[in-house]
Amino acid sequence: MKNIVVIEDDKDVVDVIRYFLEKEQYRVHVAQDGVSGIELATRVVPSLILLDLMLPQMNGIEVCQKLKADGRLSNVPIIMVTAKGEVMDKVRGLEIGADDYVTKPFSPHELIARVKANLRKREGKMPEQEMHYGSVFVDAFKHEVHLDGKEVELTAKEFDLLVFLIENQGRVLTRHMILNHVWGYNYFGTTRTVDVHVTHLRHKLPPLADAILTVKPLGYKLKELVPQHSS
Repeated sequence: MKNIVVIEDDKDVVDVIRYFLEKEQYRVHVAQDGVSGIELATRVVPSLILLDLMLPQMNGIEVCQKLKADGRLSNVPIIMVTAKGEVMDKVRGLEIGADDYVTKPFSPHELIARVKANLRKREGKMPEQEMHYGSVFVDAFKHEVHLDGKEVELTAKEFDLLVFLIENQGRVLTRHMILNHVWGYNYFGTTRTVDVHVTHLRHKLPPLADAILTVKPLGYKLKELVPQHSS
Protein backbone atom coordinates (compact mmCIF):
# COMPACT_ATOMS: atom_id res chain seq x y z
CA MET A 1 0.00 0.00 0.00
CA LYS A 2 1.44 3.36 -1.06
CA ASN A 3 1.78 6.18 1.47
CA ILE A 4 0.53 9.64 0.54
CA VAL A 5 1.16 12.71 2.69
CA VAL A 6 -1.51 15.42 2.59
CA ILE A 7 -0.45 18.84 3.90
CA GLU A 8 -3.69 20.81 4.14
CA ASP A 9 -5.29 22.92 6.89
CA ASP A 10 -8.91 22.78 5.70
CA LYS A 11 -10.53 19.82 7.47
CA ASP A 12 -13.37 19.56 4.95
CA VAL A 13 -10.92 19.34 2.06
CA VAL A 14 -8.84 16.79 3.99
CA ASP A 15 -11.91 14.63 4.58
CA VAL A 16 -12.75 14.60 0.86
CA ILE A 17 -9.18 13.85 -0.18
CA ARG A 18 -8.80 11.12 2.46
CA TYR A 19 -12.06 9.43 1.46
CA PHE A 20 -11.19 9.16 -2.22
CA LEU A 21 -7.55 8.22 -1.67
CA GLU A 22 -8.41 5.48 0.83
CA LYS A 23 -11.07 4.25 -1.57
CA GLU A 24 -8.19 3.69 -4.04
CA GLN A 25 -6.25 1.77 -1.37
CA TYR A 26 -3.72 4.50 -0.53
CA ARG A 27 -2.56 5.03 3.07
CA VAL A 28 -3.12 8.70 3.96
CA HIS A 29 -1.05 10.75 6.43
CA VAL A 30 -2.19 14.31 7.22
CA ALA A 31 -0.46 17.43 8.51
CA GLN A 32 -2.27 20.74 8.97
CA ASP A 33 0.59 23.21 8.75
CA GLY A 34 3.82 23.61 6.81
CA VAL A 35 6.29 22.83 9.60
CA SER A 36 4.58 19.62 10.74
CA GLY A 37 4.09 18.72 7.07
CA ILE A 38 7.83 18.71 6.48
CA GLU A 39 8.39 16.67 9.64
CA LEU A 40 5.71 14.17 8.57
CA ALA A 41 7.03 13.79 5.04
CA THR A 42 10.58 13.33 6.36
CA ARG A 43 9.40 10.60 8.72
CA VAL A 44 7.12 8.76 6.27
CA VAL A 45 9.04 9.31 2.98
CA PRO A 46 5.80 8.87 0.98
CA SER A 47 5.19 7.90 -2.62
CA LEU A 48 3.51 11.27 -3.29
CA ILE A 49 2.70 14.53 -1.50
CA LEU A 50 -0.43 16.68 -1.85
CA LEU A 51 0.49 20.18 -0.74
CA ASP A 52 -1.78 23.18 -0.16
CA LEU A 53 -0.35 26.58 -1.10
CA MET A 54 -1.86 28.61 1.78
CA LEU A 55 -0.72 27.04 5.06
CA PRO A 56 -0.14 28.22 8.65
CA GLN A 57 3.46 28.76 9.87
CA MET A 58 5.06 28.14 6.48
CA ASN A 59 3.44 28.53 3.05
CA GLY A 60 3.35 25.83 0.42
CA ILE A 61 6.06 27.42 -1.72
CA GLU A 62 8.54 27.31 1.18
CA VAL A 63 7.48 23.78 2.10
CA CYS A 64 7.94 22.59 -1.48
CA GLN A 65 11.43 24.11 -1.66
CA LYS A 66 12.50 22.41 1.57
CA LEU A 67 11.04 19.04 0.54
CA LYS A 68 12.78 19.13 -2.85
CA ALA A 69 16.06 20.06 -1.13
CA ASP A 70 15.92 16.87 0.95
CA GLY A 71 17.83 14.11 -0.84
CA ARG A 72 15.40 11.41 0.31
CA LEU A 73 12.37 13.39 -0.88
CA SER A 74 13.67 15.18 -3.98
CA ASN A 75 12.15 12.60 -6.35
CA VAL A 76 8.81 12.33 -4.54
CA PRO A 77 6.08 13.88 -6.76
CA ILE A 78 4.41 16.96 -5.25
CA ILE A 79 0.96 18.04 -6.41
CA MET A 80 0.07 21.58 -5.32
CA VAL A 81 -3.54 21.92 -4.19
CA THR A 82 -4.56 25.55 -4.06
CA ALA A 83 -7.56 27.85 -4.06
CA LYS A 84 -5.64 30.34 -6.14
CA GLY A 85 -6.24 29.96 -9.85
CA GLU A 86 -3.91 32.73 -11.04
CA VAL A 87 -1.43 31.64 -13.66
CA MET A 88 1.59 33.03 -11.81
CA ASP A 89 0.82 30.95 -8.71
CA LYS A 90 0.86 27.82 -10.82
CA VAL A 91 4.03 28.91 -12.62
CA ARG A 92 5.74 29.70 -9.33
CA GLY A 93 4.80 26.30 -7.93
CA LEU A 94 6.19 24.48 -10.96
CA GLU A 95 9.33 26.60 -10.98
CA ILE A 96 10.29 25.67 -7.45
CA GLY A 97 9.85 21.94 -8.04
CA ALA A 98 6.17 20.98 -7.88
CA ASP A 99 5.29 18.26 -10.37
CA ASP A 100 1.63 19.12 -10.92
CA TYR A 101 -1.25 21.18 -9.53
CA VAL A 102 -5.00 21.17 -9.06
CA THR A 103 -7.10 24.23 -8.29
CA LYS A 104 -9.92 24.30 -5.71
CA PRO A 105 -12.70 23.56 -6.12
CA PHE A 106 -11.51 20.39 -7.83
CA SER A 107 -13.14 17.19 -8.93
CA PRO A 108 -12.05 14.31 -6.66
CA HIS A 109 -11.88 12.12 -9.75
CA GLU A 110 -9.51 14.58 -11.43
CA LEU A 111 -7.35 14.60 -8.30
CA ILE A 112 -7.17 10.80 -8.24
CA ALA A 113 -6.31 10.75 -11.94
CA ARG A 114 -3.45 13.20 -11.36
CA VAL A 115 -2.21 11.21 -8.37
CA LYS A 116 -2.12 8.01 -10.42
CA ALA A 117 -0.46 9.73 -13.39
CA ASN A 118 2.32 11.19 -11.24
CA LEU A 119 2.90 7.88 -9.49
CA ARG A 120 3.19 6.14 -12.87
CA LYS A 121 5.76 8.71 -14.00
CA ARG A 122 7.84 8.14 -10.90
CA GLU A 123 7.66 4.35 -11.10
CA GLY A 124 8.56 4.41 -14.78
CA LYS A 125 11.87 6.15 -14.12
CA MET A 126 14.32 3.30 -13.96
CA PRO A 127 17.93 4.31 -14.38
CA GLU A 128 19.35 2.93 -17.61
CA GLN A 129 22.96 2.44 -18.63
CA GLU A 130 22.09 2.81 -22.32
CA MET A 131 19.51 5.14 -23.82
CA HIS A 132 18.41 5.86 -27.36
CA TYR A 133 16.65 8.94 -28.65
CA GLY A 134 16.28 8.53 -32.39
CA SER A 135 19.79 8.55 -33.83
CA VAL A 136 21.27 9.70 -30.52
CA PHE A 137 22.79 6.97 -28.36
CA VAL A 138 23.85 7.55 -24.75
CA ASP A 139 26.11 5.19 -22.83
CA ALA A 140 25.82 6.34 -19.21
CA PHE A 141 28.42 3.85 -17.99
CA LYS A 142 31.11 5.05 -20.43
CA HIS A 143 29.80 8.64 -20.30
CA GLU A 144 29.69 8.75 -24.11
CA VAL A 145 27.21 10.11 -26.65
CA HIS A 146 27.05 8.97 -30.26
CA LEU A 147 25.13 10.44 -33.19
CA ASP A 148 24.65 8.08 -36.13
CA GLY A 149 27.51 5.99 -34.76
CA LYS A 150 29.97 8.89 -34.36
CA GLU A 151 31.00 10.08 -30.90
CA VAL A 152 29.99 13.63 -29.95
CA GLU A 153 32.00 15.47 -27.28
CA LEU A 154 29.81 16.92 -24.53
CA THR A 155 30.80 18.63 -21.31
CA ALA A 156 29.81 16.91 -18.05
CA LYS A 157 26.84 19.24 -17.55
CA GLU A 158 25.71 18.92 -21.17
CA PHE A 159 25.79 15.15 -20.75
CA ASP A 160 23.78 15.28 -17.50
CA LEU A 161 21.28 17.65 -19.08
CA LEU A 162 20.84 15.34 -22.08
CA VAL A 163 20.23 12.33 -19.84
CA PHE A 164 17.72 14.29 -17.75
CA LEU A 165 15.81 15.37 -20.86
CA ILE A 166 15.70 11.85 -22.31
CA GLU A 167 14.60 10.33 -19.00
CA ASN A 168 11.77 12.88 -18.81
CA GLN A 169 10.81 13.16 -22.49
CA GLY A 170 7.30 14.44 -22.98
CA ARG A 171 7.33 16.24 -19.63
CA VAL A 172 7.68 20.00 -19.12
CA LEU A 173 10.82 20.69 -17.09
CA THR A 174 11.12 24.12 -15.53
CA ARG A 175 14.50 25.83 -15.53
CA HIS A 176 14.65 25.51 -11.75
CA MET A 177 13.92 21.79 -11.92
CA ILE A 178 16.75 21.39 -14.42
CA LEU A 179 19.10 23.51 -12.32
CA ASN A 180 18.30 21.53 -9.20
CA HIS A 181 18.79 18.15 -10.88
CA VAL A 182 21.80 18.88 -13.09
CA TRP A 183 23.66 21.55 -11.11
CA GLY A 184 22.40 20.71 -7.61
CA TYR A 185 20.44 22.60 -4.98
CA ASN A 186 23.48 24.57 -3.84
CA TYR A 187 24.04 26.16 -7.25
CA PHE A 188 23.74 29.95 -7.03
CA GLY A 189 23.87 30.84 -10.74
CA THR A 190 20.95 32.05 -12.85
CA THR A 191 18.50 30.13 -15.00
CA ARG A 192 20.30 31.62 -18.01
CA THR A 193 22.79 28.78 -17.53
CA VAL A 194 20.09 26.30 -18.56
CA ASP A 195 19.30 28.25 -21.74
CA VAL A 196 22.97 28.31 -22.73
CA HIS A 197 23.42 24.57 -22.25
CA VAL A 198 20.22 23.79 -24.17
CA THR A 199 21.58 25.91 -27.04
CA HIS A 200 24.82 23.89 -26.96
CA LEU A 201 22.93 20.59 -27.09
CA ARG A 202 20.84 21.77 -30.02
CA HIS A 203 24.03 22.76 -31.86
CA LYS A 204 26.07 19.65 -31.08
CA LEU A 205 23.18 17.23 -31.67
CA PRO A 206 21.18 18.59 -34.65
CA PRO A 207 18.31 16.07 -34.27
CA LEU A 208 17.55 17.77 -30.94
CA ALA A 209 17.31 21.24 -32.48
CA ASP A 210 13.60 20.80 -33.13
CA ALA A 211 13.03 18.06 -30.54
CA ILE A 212 13.83 20.23 -27.53
CA LEU A 213 10.80 22.51 -27.29
CA THR A 214 10.85 25.84 -25.46
CA VAL A 215 7.82 26.09 -23.16
CA LYS A 216 7.31 29.75 -22.26
CA PRO A 217 7.65 30.97 -19.57
CA LEU A 218 8.55 27.74 -17.76
CA GLY A 219 11.41 25.90 -19.43
CA TYR A 220 11.79 23.03 -21.90
CA LYS A 221 10.30 19.76 -23.03
CA LEU A 222 11.90 17.03 -25.12
CA LYS A 223 9.37 15.63 -27.59
CA GLU A 224 8.33 12.14 -26.61
CA LEU A 225 9.25 9.61 -29.27
CA VAL A 226 6.50 7.21 -30.22
CA PRO A 227 7.85 3.63 -30.44
CA GLN A 228 7.67 2.23 -33.94
CA HIS A 229 5.83 -1.09 -34.15
CA SER A 230 6.43 -3.40 -37.06
CA SER A 231 3.33 -4.68 -38.82
